[in-house]
Amino acid sequence: MSGFSFQSPGVWKSALLTLPDTSYFELMRSVFGNIKTPFNKQRLADDLTAFLSRKEIQETIALYIDETDARIIAAIATLQEPLTGELETFFAGEFSYAELHGILLNLEERLILYRFQDKDLRGAEVRHLSLNPLLEPVLAPIITDKGSLFPSQPRSAEAPDGPALDDRLLAAIFAFVSAETDFFKVEGGIRKRILDEGRRIFPSLDIESLIGGLLGLGLLQQSGEGGAVALVLDESKLRSFKGLSFSERREYLAAGICVDKNIPKSPYLQALVRFIHTFLSTLKEDRQYPRTTLRRIADILERGDLEQASPWGLHKAASWGGEVFDTVLEALQTVGLLAGEAPDRYFRYSPAISPSDGAVIAMDTAFSCLLYPGVLFEDAMELASCCLVRETGAAVRFELTRESVVRGFDRGMTADAILSLLDRLSLNQVDQNLRWTVKDWETRYAGVSLYQGLVLTLAEDRRYLAEAEPVASLVTRTVAPGVYLLSSHEKAGVVRALHKAGIDIIAQPLPTRKPFFAERHSPYPPLGRALPHPFPEALPSRNMEKAEQYKERFRRALEKLSLSKGERDELAARIERRLILNESQLAGVSVRYEKLEARGLDYMGKTAIAKQAIAAKQLIEIMWSNPDGAMIRAVGTPEVLEKSGGETLLVLTPIPPGDVIRLPLGKIGLIRRIKQSIFGE
Repeated sequence: MSGFSFQSPGVWKSALLTLPDTSYFELMRSVFGNIKTPFNKQRLADDLTAFLSRKEIQETIALYIDETDARIIAAIATLQEPLTGELETFFAGEFSYAELHGILLNLEERLILYRFQDKDLRGAEVRHLSLNPLLEPVLAPIITDKGSLFPSQPRSAEAPDGPALDDRLLAAIFAFVSAETDFFKVEGGIRKRILDEGRRIFPSLDIESLIGGLLGLGLLQQSGEGGAVALVLDESKLRSFKGLSFSERREYLAAGICVDKNIPKSPYLQALVRFIHTFLSTLKEDRQYPRTTLRRIADILERGDLEQASPWGLHKAASWGGEVFDTVLEALQTVGLLAGEAPDRYFRYSPAISPSDGAVIAMDTAFSCLLYPGVLFEDAMELASCCLVRETGAAVRFELTRESVVRGFDRGMTADAILSLLDRLSLNQVDQNLRWTVKDWETRYAGVSLYQGLVLTLAEDRRYLAEAEPVASLVTRTVAPGVYLLSSHEKAGVVRALHKAGIDIIAQPLPTRKPFFAERHSPYPPLGRALPHPFPEALPSRNMEKAEQYKERFRRALEKLSLSKGERDELAARIERRLILNESQLAGVSVRYEKLEARGLDYMGKTAIAKQAIAAKQLIEIMWSNPDGAMIRAVGTPEVLEKSGGETLLVLTPIPPGDVIRLPLGKIGLIRRIKQSIFGE
């Protein structure tokens, strides 16, 4: 991952000097106690710079940084000074809004982070979170430990394998769709009969999503006439697809599934597939990852934090909102690149399949064969061109039928080519009866040919068909002996007429295409070697024993001071919040105690805090029990206290937005006022 560059001390100092005077001097008093008049903001900023640059102060700040602080610091560096909302998205599922807000305020009070003002792409004023450059010696080691942001666990030896979408099954899908001439309903969607048959043949696969992925890639295209819509294979694109590696084909297929599902703003196949390739390369096969980690990796890549990912500009094509991320995650599971080990835990799945030097198919009957895992994708696809798929459960079985072999002839295969393929793959196990039958089908195939256009050709012994119904009425002109121009523009109608005349094999060769631009510039360029693993594992947990010793020393020093209860309570709270860095900050300090929360039966305290928050338009956090006794937490803006049936109700507009909450104060177990950042958020 690219390194984080601290802003200059001048930027940090400027952010402080632009604070309102009230916030600025309150911050200075929290560090220096009573400050002398006349106040000089520039001199105070210089004093603060000198204070934070002292070695013993930096050592104390470093000791006080716990694991939660470290994750926030590392995230701010990793996200390259994000907005607060971006950090909330990054930690979604780990911290609530109130929890994250509280952590940020504490780090702000401790002068570890600050916020500086900038403009976004639309020119609106925004505030970025950044790290104090004066503390670079303290923060730099934490920034390099990004492993804490991306937790994972060792993958167990008993982890189940992912979906077995190997090259046999991929070829079987092509064989399945090629055998159907009426695939889609008029109103859209795969016909129920076909979908049910697909689920029976492919019990371990999400066949509907996989067919959609092949459509999204353009490998399959809809074609039909007379209301019948079939799927046809784009031969030129298939040639490029065959040239990919085992994993690359699945990465492209996952991208095709996403495109087919119309994920928001993401029609850019190449950007998406390269993103998927990079995303997978960050995962170790011997680790399992929670969903939050996978989401964070996607966020980092989408922001272009990886140097290798930034040119692809996926952030222009998609935003990794929940819907988009869920779609990509599901697609990767569908194609077998991710598998689940436990609820909400995933691991990268890359089955090791090596080509075989021996037989890769077994002729289990005269007209059917079992495909072994070692069969090459090119060979499996050649079989799919002339076979039907019968099952893919415990075994993958193809069968040669008259219809499937005729389909192979239409694609340019010959009987010799089909038999030679079977001989090579089975090491000469082909039955003589199959040889004779395929040759016979080829002879009969050559007897009657139907060409798009429509031109009908009849062998000499079949020319009588052109002089009798139902074919005769379709002939408008005899172009040459045995060559007839037809009046119909639909091949399906002519096929039906020939079937009525007793013809069971009709040649319909596919049109020959000249090479075009896309064939010289592959629609599926290889993705290359996987990138090195960029997300390190977390370092050992931080030891907070010495930090606790420092706080205990400050507690003992506080006990010796003569202070009012309010002052003592406030200073004790500062010690616990890790704001006290040396004993001089306890003596002669001017403090103002501020009650921020009330609990349980403290009705007057809850009322006062609610009124203060309403007047100051500050956020609050409330907690209460539901009828089952479970605690419910909400954060939001208090609007008003209203009377209803002798009770005082707190009216709260929640964050994130939802139904307005109306709750009696007496039922609220905790109400806490959430302080605002001194930088205005």
